[in-house]
Amino acid sequence: MARRTRDNADWRQHAQRVLGQEGHRGGGARAAVIDLLAGQDCCLTAQEIFDELRADGRTIGIASVYRALELLSRLGLVRRLEIGASACYEPERPGGGHHHHVVCERCGKVAAFEDRALEEAIERLARRHRYAVGVHEVTLRGSCPDCRAAA
Repeated sequence: MARRTRDNADWRQHAQRVLGQEGHRGGGARAAVIDLLAGQDCCLTAQEIFDELRADGRTIGIASVYRALELLSRLGLVRRLEIGASACYEPERPGGGHHHHVVCERCGKVAAFEDRALEEAIERLARRHRYAVGVHEVTLRGSCPDCRAAA
């Protein structure tokens, strides 16, 4: 977990630096969204970001959250993922580290996972097809343990 904490702090500093280089202020809603995303281990919808910020006492509008996410996406600082019914957002790590997702089709719960064997299989597939694969996303869908137990 110490590595993830360092990655989060690195991403926060990287995002602030890029915003400054692009001539954007670092305060207000944008800073709140960056701070919240930096503390996450997986993706969140705009509504979840809005709800968490409001629960923390931030007076921020949903439109400001969407504007911040749009700018952060455009600058390559966050990745927009189509996971469930809504888009989710997560930090685009400057070092290229990433994870994949498993989604419950019943309740919508999303969990992150990393798998070295999967990454190696993707690398083998890329070599076999003579592709230089850069960014890739893997989303597995099924039923979470809670939904399976309730069935």
